[in-house]
Amino acid sequence: MLKIGIISGSVREGRNAEAVTNWIHDFAVKRDDDVTYEVVDLAEYPLPLLGASLPKVQQQEAEATIKAWSEKMASFDGYIIVAPEYNHAVGGALKNALDHLKPEVANKAAGLVGYGSLGGTRAHENLRLIFGELQVADVQTAVTFSLMTDFENFSVFKPADYHADNTNKMLDQVIAWSGALKHVREDVEAVTN
Repeated sequence: MLKIGIISGSVREGRNAEAVTNWIHDFAVKRDDDVTYEVVDLAEYPLPLLGASLPKVQQQEAEATIKAWSEKMASFDGYIIVAPEYNHAVGGALKNALDHLKPEVANKAAGLVGYGSLGGTRAHENLRLIFGELQVADVQTAVTFSLMTDFENFSVFKPADYHADNTNKMLDQVIAWSGALKHVREDVEAVTN
C-alpha cells in the first residue's frame, strides 16, 4: 500500500491552506484507492532558516525539529503539496522546509495544489524547478484554486465543482508515479547494499 503525504505548505496565521488541504485529503480518501493519505502541517515543524546560526538551546530544539521533519517526509512514497502563491512565487516557509531535504524525497512523486490570484501557478513553476534538483518527479496535472472564484471574501473556501476532474487526474498520476518510483527506490537500494 502506498503512503502519500499531503503537505500543507503555509505557516501564516489565518491561512487558507488548512481548508484547501482538508478538502484535498477528504477528496482523496473518498476515492478509496487503497492508498494511505496523511496530512502534514508545515506549521507543526518550526524549522530554522537553513544555515542560520542559533544559540545552543535553540540549536538543540532546531535539530530535533529538522530530524522529525526529515523522518516524516522519508516515511512517504509520494506527496501532494498544497502551496499558496506569495509575491509570484512559492512561500518562504515551504521553500526553506524543502531546502532541509534531499535523500528523503529523492525518487518520489509529487502532485501540486495551489491557490492564489492565479491559482498558485507561479508557485507551481518554482516548485517544479526545486523538485528537479531534489529528484522528485512532479506530475503534469495540477489543481489551481483562485482566491477570486473559489473563496468567498478571499477566505471561505468554496471550490467550484469543475476542480474534481483535475483533482482526480492529479491523484491518478501521483499514485501511478509513486508506485513506479517505489520500485526504482527498491532497485537503487539493492544495488547500493
